[in-house]
Amino acid sequence: MSASSIQPDPSSVGGIAKARFVVTPDPPRLFSIRAARFAALAEGSRLSPYLRFLAGIAGIQAALAESLPAPSPVPADQIALARQNAMPPIDRLAMAGSSECRQTLRDFLDRLAALEKPAAAAAALAQLRDADAKELDRIVANVVADILPAESLAQHLYVVAAIQIHAARLAATLDHERLAPIRVGVCPACGGRPVASIVTSVQDMEGVRYASCSCCATSWNEVRVKCLACGSTKGIGYRAVESGVDEATIKAEVCDSCFSWTKILYQNKNPSLEAVADDVGSLGLDLLMKDTDYHRAGFYPYLAGY
Repeated sequence: MSASSIQPDPSSVGGIAKARFVVTPDPPRLFSIRAARFAALAEGSRLSPYLRFLAGIAGIQAALAESLPAPSPVPADQIALARQNAMPPIDRLAMAGSSECRQTLRDFLDRLAALEKPAAAAAALAQLRDADAKELDRIVANVVADILPAESLAQHLYVVAAIQIHAARLAATLDHERLAPIRVGVCPACGGRPVASIVTSVQDMEGVRYASCSCCATSWNEVRVKCLACGSTKGIGYRAVESGVDEATIKAEVCDSCFSWTKILYQNKNPSLEAVADDVGSLGLDLLMKDTDYHRAGFYPYLAGY
């Protein structure tokens, strides 16, 4: 499929007519950038302990993404069938239950043991490493269904991070030209929901908006002024913590059609922004929106509970 056309956007400074529909991840680079961004955001932040912990997790993700054996690619006939039926070629439930993904989870949990962490996080890790197969299956099934129970949130977040490694490495094996749109706000690689969207600063693509998958980190092009929950292009507005919304680099894009909101990050204004790290770093925006009639769409595991 040819790249999707970009709709005219009066706020866009980019002058291109077309944009590549999908950008698949480079997992080692992705997680390394994420780790560095978490560490940078931790400097002087009230969330510093949590951000440093997440920087450590992302560092482990980067190391495993680099060192693990290459994953078995998605079969060509599965990709063709998915394309024909407007479905994602990666079946997340099957992926998470595969022996390769389970090995990634075990390796990830082993490496976490050496990471400095709060006592509660250490206890959660110990419980997860001691969990029997049935309990582990339950947690994995919850994670791929984007369900994070409050009573076992820490254990689930560890599994989220492990599955992110395998999902990103699997998505990296896909040919971006063979991926097709499914529906608004759905990853064309794995069917995941976006953690946020980014207005890019990449050369020849500046001003183009990409949604970023919370699971496999695939990015896909979406129209700039469009709700990622319901697809409406009407009643779209923006909120920000800063007094000047126009100058803000991270905003809440609100929809008056379905009363949802998602974060939009302006990398063209601040190239250091990273979808997952800056989602956590912009917690103030979540707290601001909590007192409104809008509910947050997408999936944002590291801010679960806020």
